[in-house]
Amino acid sequence: MGFEVLFKGTNMLRLLEGLLMALKISFISVAISIILGVILGSFMSLKKPVITVISKIYLEFIRLMPQMVLLFLVYFGSTKALGINMTAETASIIVFSLWGTAEMSDLVRGALGGIPAIQYESSYSLGLTTGQTYKYVIIPQIIRRMLPLSINLVTRMIKTTSLVMMIGIVEVLKVGQQIIEANRKSSPNAAFGVFATIFALYFLVCWPISVFSKYLEKKWEN
Repeated sequence: MGFEVLFKGTNMLRLLEGLLMALKISFISVAISIILGVILGSFMSLKKPVITVISKIYLEFIRLMPQMVLLFLVYFGSTKALGINMTAETASIIVFSLWGTAEMSDLVRGALGGIPAIQYESSYSLGLTTGQTYKYVIIPQIIRRMLPLSINLVTRMIKTTSLVMMIGIVEVLKVGQQIIEANRKSSPNAAFGVFATIFALYFLVCWPISVFSKYLEKKWEN
């Protein structure tokens, strides 16, 4: 079945190290996305013409552009066209943060639209400025509402990080391909065992996160 190649040398350890790389990129990107997404989503809810136009251009660009193309643009484009010495890991974090920020900001904007107007009016009547209203009243509610969705974004990030192997990052899928190629003659069925193991690793990481997200949604609905 091809599973025997996993027990040769340090193959299994290499797969786990590749998984840790994917998780590292995912968690850093999600953390940045949550912060920037809340800020951008809050500005978008103000419905200022300039902000609306800029945010729409940004959201449409990120949504229409495949993540792989963005990775090539940021990594190869910045290195060759702009002369910036950027590591593949940094480029990946930038791309996934841009994508995550777009996702989060749109969700935040929608959540802000669901906040009753009376909460704004009550805050202003207490003498709070617009900034204070968002800081002390609105954003805390948004964070609580958005946390389950943010956790769900982590699973999507983890699965999408498989694209980073295209710019040279040795993550779990890249390691799997290396193991298969190295054992192509001695273990013709290595592909099944290796990819089945990678599937299991992704499942073991993403399933608890998904369950936790659903738990928070049900808990905070009450």
